[in-house]
Amino acid sequence: MEMQPLSLLASWPLLLVLLLLPLVCLLYLRQQDHGSKQQQQQPSDDDLKSYPIVGRFPHLVKNGHRLIEWSVEVAKRSPTQTTAFKALGLPGVVITAHPDNVEHIAKTSFAIYPKGDYMSSTLEDFLGRGIFNSDGEQWLWQRKATSFEFSNRSLRKFIVDTVQAEVAGRFLPLLEQAERHGRALDMQHVFECFAFDNICHVAFGDDPGCLAVEAGGAAAAPPQGPEFARAFDYVEGAILGRFNPLATFLWRLKRALNMEPERQIREALGVVHAYADRIVRRCRERREAAGGAGPPESRGDFLAHIAAREDLSDESLRDVVTNLLLAGRDTTSAALTWFFWLVSARPDVERRIVDEIRRVRGGGPSRSPAAAAAEAFITFEELREMHYIHAAITESMRLYPPVPMGMHHCKRDDVLPDGTFVGKGWTVNHSVYAMSRLEGLWGKDCEEFRPERWLREDGTFQPESPFRFPVFHAGPRMCLGKELAYIQMKSIVSCAFERFSFQYRGGQEHPGLDWTITLRMKGGLPMQVTKQRLGLEAEAPLG
Repeated sequence: MEMQPLSLLASWPLLLVLLLLPLVCLLYLRQQDHGSKQQQQQPSDDDLKSYPIVGRFPHLVKNGHRLIEWSVEVAKRSPTQTTAFKALGLPGVVITAHPDNVEHIAKTSFAIYPKGDYMSSTLEDFLGRGIFNSDGEQWLWQRKATSFEFSNRSLRKFIVDTVQAEVAGRFLPLLEQAERHGRALDMQHVFECFAFDNICHVAFGDDPGCLAVEAGGAAAAPPQGPEFARAFDYVEGAILGRFNPLATFLWRLKRALNMEPERQIREALGVVHAYADRIVRRCRERREAAGGAGPPESRGDFLAHIAAREDLSDESLRDVVTNLLLAGRDTTSAALTWFFWLVSARPDVERRIVDEIRRVRGGGPSRSPAAAAAEAFITFEELREMHYIHAAITESMRLYPPVPMGMHHCKRDDVLPDGTFVGKGWTVNHSVYAMSRLEGLWGKDCEEFRPERWLREDGTFQPESPFRFPVFHAGPRMCLGKELAYIQMKSIVSCAFERFSFQYRGGQEHPGLDWTITLRMKGGLPMQVTKQRLGLEAEAPLG
């Protein structure tokens, strides 16, 4: 998918092919539509049909709007769960769901599968050269700095304390208000506000207070907070359109001419960067006020420790901010959204969650919501004992991974373990979403929400290979915040289900996927909040 503009201008035959490509794709789509009207056919087990000049690219173009769902179909119809898309004069695109290929790309041959200039340049105005959009030395120093901070025990304690304070002070009161007044909440929005507050507090020593605003509290948040969140959401969704095969060669021109949607993306990025710049400026001011010294270890101000590097510009620190906001806000909120939706349809899973909470917290099944309210805080040791909740969250992420697809650039010709050839300059995508829906990996019940598949016979959690379950990525780019993400999610789940039950109010059909960079739920997650009644039968009076 990568193409250098200068090389295009220097090769008029290739330019002619590119100009004709949309026309060929249009003719193909019309032919397909006409054929489908004459006879409805089920997808065969044969490989996707290849056409002269354009190869299999028309299939990619036709399904670009539903790439995540379509990647499942592609994986299932291929004997190796891998398909290559090639066209004359264009770099190929590979979609794979094979664990051996994931290990090869993410670990064994890590050096020849970087993010690449194509992806980095496409996202540079959004993520800069932050940790999720860089390679080489630029990536390595950020990785080392982040690893050092996340290995700090005091940071873990600070995160637990911060999450618990946000849960007790804002999240639970919001749920209590919704239950009392009988109003439904968009829990996806609630989780995004919670995660945004939390990552800003932990990483930047800043409190935007978005969840406090949702709960009807005082305007503790600066007005930029909610505006930033809206702009951030828009950029995530709109910027993904740049990766459409037909848009790849046009978005830069649209940006240069200030055409839509690039004009709106630029305006939204102005809001995002202004908020990030404000965080960086306040970080610099705190350091100057402290005489150049960093904050106390207990503060948990991650950015301040990064800013101690004298060679970092404000722009580099802004990149750190936007990348951490993407990781800390969007991935966690997406995971929680799908988890609450899945559990709402499974009373048996909810019962086991509530039973585990009450067993670990003490009091057994007779522990009432009133008793739970008296002890809002859950300790780190208690969270570690909640194996079933850990398994249920993991199973939810298996089915609905927060980042459903990973993209890599191939630096030289290579052959994947399953025999697929990958040429220099090609793009290789591994579909985490498709991997969870393959019977060969997870059994005949692969599409069923079954937390028990993650538990040993003694009820303790049993992890899987990161190459079979690459939700937190794998190899050198394995997510450093994995443990901290589980702390946050398990805290919210345990505190919420100890006191409340949640009923989905979005209808009987699947809500639909809203894929930006992360996998959000289309239309939000409307939930009715009621008092938790499971396990309270023992409290009912006899007779």
